[in-house]
Amino acid sequence: MDFNTIIAILVWTGCGALLLFILMFVDSLFTRYNDFEEVKAGNMAVTARLVLKLLAQGYILSVSISTSNKLLEAVVVSIVSFLILLVLEAIVRVLLRLWAKLELDVGTQQGKVGYGIFAGSLHMVGALIITSCL
Repeated sequence: MDFNTIIAILVWTGCGALLLFILMFVDSLFTRYNDFEEVKAGNMAVTARLVLKLLAQGYILSVSISTSNKLLEAVVVSIVSFLILLVLEAIVRVLLRLWAKLELDVGTQQGKVGYGIFAGSLHMVGALIITSCL
C-alpha cells in the first residue's frame, strides 16, 4: 500500500465520519425528544432506536462510498439517500398512526423498548431498500 492510498483512506474515512455526524444531528432535529438526554437517563427504547438509526446511516454511507469513484459523488448519494429515508420514515409514521393507532415517538420516549426497536428497524429496512438501488 502506497502513501497516496493511505491518504485517500484517511480522507474518505474522515469525510464519512463527519457526514455521519451531520446526518445524525439533522435527524435529531426531527425527533420530538432529545436522544442523548434520554440515553443518559437510561431509556433503553431510545438507545435501541438511536443505535439502529446509526447502523442504518452507517450502512448507507458504507454502500455509497464503496460504489462511488469520487468522494463528492459518495457524499451527494449519501445526502440524497438520507433525505429519502427521512421522507420514507415520515410516511410510515403517518400510516402507522392512522392505521394502527401507533405513536412510535411517544412510546419510545416512554421507554417502551418494542417501540424503539420497531422505530429503529424502520430505519434499517429503509437503508436496505435505498442501498439496493445504488
